[in-house]
Amino acid sequence: MAKDIPDVFDGIVEVDETYLGGQKKNKRRKQLIKKGLKGKESKRGFGTTKQPVFVILARSGKVFAKLVPDVEAKDLIPIIEKKVKKDTIICYNTWRAYTGLATRGYVHRTVKHNEKEYVDKKNKNNHINGLEGFFGYLKRQLADRGDIRKQRLSFYLA
Repeated sequence: MAKDIPDVFDGIVEVDETYLGGQKKNKRRKQLIKKGLKGKESKRGFGTTKQPVFVILARSGKVFAKLVPDVEAKDLIPIIEKKVKKDTIICYNTWRAYTGLATRGYVHRTVKHNEKEYVDKKNKNNHINGLEGFFGYLKRQLADRGDIRKQRLSFYLA
């Protein structure tokens, strides 16, 4: 429940972003025309028309999820500064929005997904697998409900 979320996360924290929204093949023709996707290839990740969601997970099991307008540093860094205590170990992938967290007082640990690295070989605690598992769970739960509007998506994240 939303009341179980701590005001400030500390300890070891994982941060990542995901995109929520159905596949292009499951959209009606009217929806494709409205979004300008008719005749275009469906994109994955950055640059997609899906709704970005930023998530912070404490290794203790608490999760904070928020809809964001974009996944750039100007959108994500203020949320991290507000929700994560300084000197906290933050594990994240090598997405450019997270660069500069060390200069802001956080201890950073990265995993290189683009190099097929999902757990740091030197330190097995450096991973974001907890978040990846949460993303799978979240997307399965939302898919079971079906036809969730963007306007109502924040209610399902609380």
